Amino acid sequence: MLSHPILTQLARMHPEWAAAIGTLLSHPGRGASHRAGPEDDGALAPARLPRRASLTPSEQKACFDQASAAARTVRQAPVIALAERNDGMTSSAIRDLLKVISQLGVISLAGGLPAPEGFPIDALLAACERVLRSPDARTALQYSPSEGLPALRRWVAESLPWPVHEDQVLITTGSQQALDLVAKALIDKGSVVLVGSPSYLGAQQVFTTMQAKMVSVACDADGMLPEDLAAKAAGARFLYLQPNYENPTGTCMSAERREAIGQVAARLGLVILEDNPYGDLWYRQPPPAPLAAKLPENTIYTGSFSKILAPGMRLGYLVAPMKLYQTLVKFKQAADLHSASFNQHVVLEVLRDGFLDRHLPAIRELYQRKRNAMLAALDRHMRGLGASWNRPSGGMFIWLRLPEGLSATALLPRAVEKGVAYVPGTPFFAGDADERALRLSYVTATEAQIDAGIALLAKVVQEALEALPTEAR
Repeated sequence: MLSHPILTQLARMHPEWAAAIGTLLSHPGRGASHRAGPEDDGALAPARLPRRASLTPSEQKACFDQASAAARTVRQAPVIALAERNDGMTSSAIRDLLKVISQLGVISLAGGLPAPEGFPIDALLAACERVLRSPDARTALQYSPSEGLPALRRWVAESLPWPVHEDQVLITTGSQQALDLVAKALIDKGSVVLVGSPSYLGAQQVFTTMQAKMVSVACDADGMLPEDLAAKAAGARFLYLQPNYENPTGTCMSAERREAIGQVAARLGLVILEDNPYGDLWYRQPPPAPLAAKLPENTIYTGSFSKILAPGMRLGYLVAPMKLYQTLVKFKQAADLHSASFNQHVVLEVLRDGFLDRHLPAIRELYQRKRNAMLAALDRHMRGLGASWNRPSGGMFIWLRLPEGLSATALLPRAVEKGVAYVPGTPFFAGDADERALRLSYVTATEAQIDAGIALLAKVVQEALEALPTEAR
């Protein structure tokens, strides 16, 4: 019986995880020892009431009166009518799964989080002190313009590899908010939005909130296929893509493919939403120029400080054509007035003296070392099992396909039981999903954990292959 409150909630939101959750609860030391508390769902963990015979008549009457009053309160509770847009909304299966896994002591190769050892704590601490001791300290703690701190917008504009005016830059509460603002501005109910197959789940959640119809565009190792894009682009509001080390596959779109995608977009007048949270995480050489550099009037470009400084600062930005900019500012005003003033001042203070020129090489070296550790572990433990995987040139993720006959979702409970977790690939597909695909993240695990986790995963795959019918092997 499911009795852990978080696991119970997760199983109800995502039936596809129910088998994995059952495994977690039955595994010694991983959730089965939880005792029902007041926060548990009564339908799954009945309240432990005293037997009637143990109560005096006056106590029985008091219990009855209390229960009757509670029943009247329930009957009189107002009906809360939800908006129609709730019908298509779901909680993120990945974030919900990660919340559970983090409490259960398994090696997690699942989370898409930056490595905490890369957070520049000393630099942020010093910047906080400088901001609070400066003559502008009270300004940093006050409300600020919806567009963002002018000096920070100027820094963003000057850091980009094509001519951008600071009046095109809007500071957002993480790049996720940038996606949300664009969706609100451009999507009506039933609007077609083009996404890769697979594509970033967080973007798909945003578009679903606005009741978009998402259409998948086929991809290969170089990125989105221009011929399939051209065939599906008619009537689309915009194309969403992450050309640099995308989540979930780690793919970096080639320069030739960017040129071809740009030509299709220019010919058809297609708007591009170019999301670039990972572009600075290259290892040996930077990625090709953004699509926005050649199609600035067709493209809304987003970036983030989460992957290069710290996600807890919740700061990102978008760059939009002037004809759209003021519309996005209005939606920003309605959403939260402005992003945190203090955080903007602190980030600007960190950036002033060329800090990123010193900081980013260290992050790249750290992530490349961990990527190398995972690739070496895959070569060592998974070679010969029929699985395949890519070798990303930057970012945080490796995309793996299991041998034929296996399902990443079905295999997850066995992997968790062995002590390792990953993210099945199916949630990243807006259309037909690849059941064999899964995402591995290497940046938050140690090199020892990476090797141990891949060894456990290989054992799970080996056992699953041995369990297949002879004709399916």
